[in-house]
This record gives sequence, C-alpha cells and structure tokens, in this order.
Amino acid sequence: MWFDSPICVHGRRVSSRIRERHERTHIEFEIESHLKTKEDEYAKCPAMMEEEYKKHTGSTLAVAGGGSASIKLWDTATWDLIATLPIPRSEGPKTSDKSGSKKFVLSVAWSPDGKRLACGSMDGTISIFDVARAKFLHHLEGHFMPVRSLVYSPIEPRLLFSASDDMHVHMYDAEGKSLVGAMTGHGSWVLSVDVSPDGAAIATGSSDATVRLWDISMRAAVQTMSNHTDLVWGVAFRPPGGIGVRTGRLASVSDDKSISLYDYS
Repeated sequence: MWFDSPICVHGRRVSSRIRERHERTHIEFEIESHLKTKEDEYAKCPAMMEEEYKKHTGSTLAVAGGGSASIKLWDTATWDLIATLPIPRSEGPKTSDKSGSKKFVLSVAWSPDGKRLACGSMDGTISIFDVARAKFLHHLEGHFMPVRSLVYSPIEPRLLFSASDDMHVHMYDAEGKSLVGAMTGHGSWVLSVDVSPDGAAIATGSSDATVRLWDISMRAAVQTMSNHTDLVWGVAFRPPGGIGVRTGRLASVSDDKSISLYDYS
C-alpha cells in the first residue's frame, strides 16, 4: 500500500546532491560540469543543483564531463583524478555526428559490485565500462532519444534499467548486451528511474508530472502518483528498517519546488 505526502517547498527548482557517508559534507554537481564539495548547512535550503552525471561506490566518484564525451573517475579521499574513460562512437548512422555532441553524457550508474559503470548519452546509446581495467566493453542500444537516468538492480547485477526522452523505460542484460524488456505509459519524457530494494519494482518520474510504480515481472505500471504539478527529475527508494521506520519509502523531486514521500509496505 502506498501513501504520499509532499514534505517541503523550496524557493528554487529542486534537483539533487550526494552526501558522503559519515561526513558533514556534500557534493554538488552543476550543468557546467563542475563538481563542488561543501560543508553542510542544515538551516539553509540548497541552491539549484542539477542531478548531473554522478554516482559513487566506496571511495571513488564517477563524474561524466557532459560535452567532453568521457567519464572521469575521481578518488574522493584525495580528489585526485584516477582515469578518464572516453566514450567511443557506436556503429551505424549515429556516427555521422562529427562534433561529438551526441555523446554528451546525461547519466551514469555503478553495478552493485562496483565492477561495471554504465553511462547514458544524448544520442540514446548506453556505454558499459570495466572499471578495474578502465576499458570500454560495449554499447546497449534501443533508445532513440536522450537517456536521462540509469540504475542497476541490487538483486540481479546484470540487470540495468534506463529512462529516456522517447517515453520508454528499458530493461537490459548489461553483460549479454540484450534488451530484455521495454515499458511504456508516461505521456512525455521519462527523466528518472530507481529500483526497489527487493528488485521487484521500479519507480519512474516524468515530464508529464507523474510518478509511476512498475511491476518488473509484469512489465507494467501498477500505480500512478499525480501529486506533482511539474517535471519530476528524481525518484529514490529507501528500504524499511531503522529506529521507528516500519515501512519503506519512495521520494520524488520536482520542478514544482516540492519533494514528495510515498510510504509502502
């Protein structure tokens, strides 16, 4: 059962940031491909931040450089640049873009074991990298518009989900290079996707101002939440557990300057 509640109204557009574990600092990502670390100021509302090209595991942060057509790996303990992973062009007609603009990177995701890194590009392709060897492995294709968000399943490490401006959510076998499922239902761009902790469902946010919950086994939407009034740029699950926490939660953030929480059990 799901219950929703808008919890905060910001003075500016809501996007996202990442907090380093056990530290009173957070990391901000800007559309100009800048990365900043700041001391937390809990009394203040954050300024506008893009959900830019990021994810981290352990002490490594991956930042895709936007129009640079590459992913940069940074050690967050020292802020030393570890590696720059160029994104090769995919085969086929998309290679005609000589400027490289279509390889503008919009999203990245770590595999649960930290061995793989996926990135989604403006041209609709997804690139898979072997992190330890800093090596490109292959492309995943199927989308024909920008890939805005990516997430690996926490239960099935080969399973990768993608959200795209083509209004589709795709499910890939990221190791086998195959598209294993496609889901449609949003009326506009799909901007964000996350997988439930048990791997049984995904949530998506869209520019149609809705949040949808999908049953992975059915490949179908089972619930639509319509309490936002503008683009939904981010969704994120939290599992049940902890002091006083008996249910899991899903959060969504929107251009309507609000954050909504949905309890589930």
